Amino acid sequence: MAHSAPSTQVGPGEAKTRRDFLLYATSATGAVGTALALWPFIHSMNPAADVLALSSSDIDLAPVVPGQAITVTWRGKPVFVRHRMPEEITAAQNVDFSTLPDPQKDEERVQKQNWLILVGVCTHLGCVPLGQKTTDPRGAYNGWFCPCHGSHYDTSGRIRKGPAPLNLAVPPYVFTSDTTIRIG
Repeated sequence: MAHSAPSTQVGPGEAKTRRDFLLYATSATGAVGTALALWPFIHSMNPAADVLALSSSDIDLAPVVPGQAITVTWRGKPVFVRHRMPEEITAAQNVDFSTLPDPQKDEERVQKQNWLILVGVCTHLGCVPLGQKTTDPRGAYNGWFCPCHGSHYDTSGRIRKGPAPLNLAVPPYVFTSDTTIRIG
């Protein structure tokens, strides 16, 4: 008696199940392969190590005496750090807000009254205003003056006169100690 081989034919329901499995397996393999192929491209869009290093800056404020201003660089832009004198703080706080083109209280612009930290870029056309050095003209409000187009900023970095539409920007910063800030 001869043994017959088992039947290789499958029923219609069983063929559909195998076909579905093959379709899902092939689709999953294709998706994983596509993701692996795209990963180097996606990773290339991350910031480079040198850019990440510039994303924050720690600044020691201890050597900056009252009345002195320093300029540091953050993300390729000048940042003005001024240790304000009591008269500069008083002048910044005693302002009629209805006269300001971009109304903002001094308390909203500083974390500690005696320290003012600003991005030193004029909001008109991107010039760097004068006023960091003691010999620089500081404009009509004893803050900063942009000689390119005549914008005057006060001791809180607010636009008071001229074509600049906005106050000097305040960068994100935190005091990490009494004498150190981290910008960014």
